[in-house]
This record gives sequence, C-alpha cells and structure tokens, in this order.
Amino acid sequence: MKRLLLFASLAVAACCREGSETDYVRYVDPYIGTGGHGHVFMGASVPFGMVQLGPTSIPQSWDWTSGYHISDTTVIGFAHTHLSGTGIGDLGDIVLTPVAGEVALGRGVEEDPASGQWSYFRRANERCAPGYYATRLERYWIDVELTATERVGLHRYTFPATDDARVVIDLADGQCWDGPVNSCIVQTSDTTLTGYRFSKGWARDQRVWFTAHFSKPIKRLLLSEGNGARESATSLRGVRVFGQACFGDVGSVMIKVALSPVSVENAEANMLAEASGWDFEAAVAAARTKWNAELGKIAIETDDPAVKKIFYTGLYHTMIAPSLYCDANGDYRGADSEAHRDGGFVNYTTLSLWDTYRAAHPLMTIIHPERVPDMINAMLHIYKQQGKLPVWHLMGCETDCMVGNPAICVVADALLKGFGGFDRELACEAMSRSAMLDERGLGLLKKYGYIPSDLYNESVATCMEYAIADWALAQAAQRMGRQDDHKYFLDRSRSYRRYFDPSTGFMRGRLSDGSLRAP
Repeated sequence: MKRLLLFASLAVAACCREGSETDYVRYVDPYIGTGGHGHVFMGASVPFGMVQLGPTSIPQSWDWTSGYHISDTTVIGFAHTHLSGTGIGDLGDIVLTPVAGEVALGRGVEEDPASGQWSYFRRANERCAPGYYATRLERYWIDVELTATERVGLHRYTFPATDDARVVIDLADGQCWDGPVNSCIVQTSDTTLTGYRFSKGWARDQRVWFTAHFSKPIKRLLLSEGNGARESATSLRGVRVFGQACFGDVGSVMIKVALSPVSVENAEANMLAEASGWDFEAAVAAARTKWNAELGKIAIETDDPAVKKIFYTGLYHTMIAPSLYCDANGDYRGADSEAHRDGGFVNYTTLSLWDTYRAAHPLMTIIHPERVPDMINAMLHIYKQQGKLPVWHLMGCETDCMVGNPAICVVADALLKGFGGFDRELACEAMSRSAMLDERGLGLLKKYGYIPSDLYNESVATCMEYAIADWALAQAAQRMGRQDDHKYFLDRSRSYRRYFDPSTGFMRGRLSDGSLRAP
C-alpha cells in the first residue's frame, strides 16, 4: 500500500517522521524524460533558479529543444539557460567549452569532427543529480563538472597534459532556432570577462548580461566574430562573438558565470551575493540541500524503489520552471523591455501556463505557498506592462503560444484560496480586461457566443479553454463582490455547450451560420 503525505512548506524537513530518510535527491533520476519527446533539461540547477547549466548537443530535430537527448552523445559546450519539458527550441545562452589547442569555433556538424568546437562524450563517464553534472569530453580528454546557485553557474575543468588549455566563450550559438543579434565580450582583468548576449527566436527580444570569473589568470585572450581571432584585443562587439581564454599548461581551472537580465553591474552583484568563493564541493552540497528541502515537502511511503524514483523525479521536474527573472537586489527586465529597479517582489519567467495551470500551479499553492504571491505579482506586473496577463511568457517576451487564458485560472485560484501579498483588486481588473480583448479569437467569442470553426483555426480547443478561464474568473468576481462580472463570465463560460453534439457524444466545430461542422 502506498500512502501520500503532503506537508506545508513552512514545515519542510521538520515534518518528516523521526528517523525517516531526508536525502530525497537520491531518488531523482535526471535521465527520465530525456528520450522520446520528453524534452527535459539535463544539468545543474537549484529549484526555480535563473541558471540551468548543462550540456548542449548539436541539434538534430524537434526532440533536441532542451539541448540534450539520450540518443545523442555530442556536446558543443555548456550553456547557462535551457528550457525543460517544452516544445520550444530557445535559450542556450552563454556557452562555455573547454578545449585543448586551436579549434574551429562554433557548433559544427557531426559528419565533420573538425567543423567546430564540439566533442563526443560517453554515457559511462557521465554523472548527474539535482544540482550537479559531470562528463568527459572525449575529443580533448577534459573532465567537466558543473553546479549552480540561483543566478551563478560554476564550472570545474580538469585538463590533460597540454601546453594550450583554452576555454571558448561562445555567444553565437543558442539552442535550435535561437539566434544572436548582438553580443559583446570585455576583459576587465586577467581573471574577469564580462559581456552580454542579445538574441531572438521564440522570445523575440531576449537579453542576458554576464560576468565570468576565472580561478587562474588568463595568459592570452583571443576575440573574434567567427574564426578570425584578434590578438591583444580586450573587447569586441558584434553579432557572433567568440572569446578564447588561453591558460597554457593549467592543470585545472574553475569558472563562475553570473547572469543578469538587467546589466553587467547587476551580474557582478549577483556573483558577490551568491558565489563569492571558490569552494566547488560546498556549492554542490548547498544545491543538494536546497533540492532536499523542496523535495522533502512531500514524503511518500512505499516498498517499491521504482515508485520513489518516478515520483521524486516528477516532483523535481516541476521545480525547473518557472524560473527567477530578477537580480539579487530585486531589479528585473519587464514586459515593456525596460529595466525596473527593485520591484519589491521576486520576478519569474518561463511561464508556460497552458502546460502548468491545471496541476503544477495548484500543487504550488500546497507545497510552495511562500512563492505564490510573487508568482501572482509577476503576472500582474506583466499585465500592467503589456496590457494583459501572460499567455506563455519567456525572458520578458510574450509569445502568445497555446490557446485560452490560462493565467486567469492561476490568479483566480490564488485569490479564491485566500492568498495575500498582492493587489486583489488589480488581480480582478487584470483578469477581466484580459478576458475582454479582441485578440486570439476573443472578439469572435463575444460576437457569436462561441468561436466559429470557419472563422478561426482550433476553434473548439480555444473556446473550451476560454470557458474554463471564464468560469474561474466568475468565481473570483463573486468572491470579490463584482456581481456584474460574475454574471457575465459565468454565462460566457457555458460557451462549451454550443459544441456538444448529443448524437455522437463528442464536441464538434460549429460554423458561423450556427450549424455543426461536417464531417
């Protein structure tokens, strides 16, 4: 018999039975979901962290959108941002690749081993757990270890005997259809490089600033746009900028890369706040502690170890995203493309709400109630900056992906469950105004009382999603004493009935003349 015990977030480990196991990380298998169409992230992160530091393979198809696939053992380098579980090939920012000697820069192709900086690795040399990743680059015989804090990725590279150990800083290559539009590397000391990468893809205007600290002095820096390296340059701006930090015979080197959505200065402040030292093992242990604190909010009792593995891996995957999108001082980049100083809340991005509103966000209200007000505040600030609640928000950009108004369900859920810490009147305004726009089929819904299939693609799925959001909005409006909104949206939530065909027992498209679509 299996028994599921849910614990409130404030209790965490204290709620576990005396003598019970508290190292829940041991049950997580990061390989689950890396095959087929799983698209999950492989690498080092902490719960809801801005940094997801892990390997990026040479993309082959849609199944490579997370940067990693179990069928592939190529790696072009180790990027600091990834998506997990989505069908979107974006991010993959700030790629670092340790190499030995001069190499062709860039992603390359598997058919030509000398075409880029990429290498094979062997699964037998790979180790992974929440907050830690390690592998060996077979081409160079370099051992790689990775860990992370919320805003900093930590690398430890161990080189073989070589007089030309290098680290490539690749700002050209993102994931799948992400492409750079502007990038920059500046050397500020013999151990520090800073810069930025602006790109477009699914997120139309993605901006990341970084600072990289090296544990040993850079003996020579090569900067280039493509493969034409410039000697003695200390800065370079361009579209596809590469840097090569050359160390000679270094043995091993550590690198800390801090990210910011606002500025290099904030990236430096994030570094100081989260990774001021060079104790790699301590960073790994801290990441493991953070994962155990979050995974330990739910304890299951079972004699079947496979059940534990499946359960805790699934729980782990719920905490890769949403991800932080603000600096340690509270600064963030808004949906209006402006830098906002200390917003007074913790901002989040990677709001894939059609995927998460049904289960992941309701789960969050149970086991992460301390994060819910900030999640709602992030959505309300997006509303104020772009004129509607988020649909599928990534790196400050609205993608409008998927159907319906899923953020309404999340905001209404928090309001109805009595969460505070956000402006409840503003929440009602944001929900109702988002539901009354004329975009994405809503104008047709207001005109016809449903969305006609001859006037709008995916009409049934779209309208049924709006019906769910309308019902949620109606309940929130009633709670807040907004009776007109309650009546209007409750009536509109019944739009799904227009699609039901009693002769088949299924939903069917309905045309603008009122007839059901045939066949």
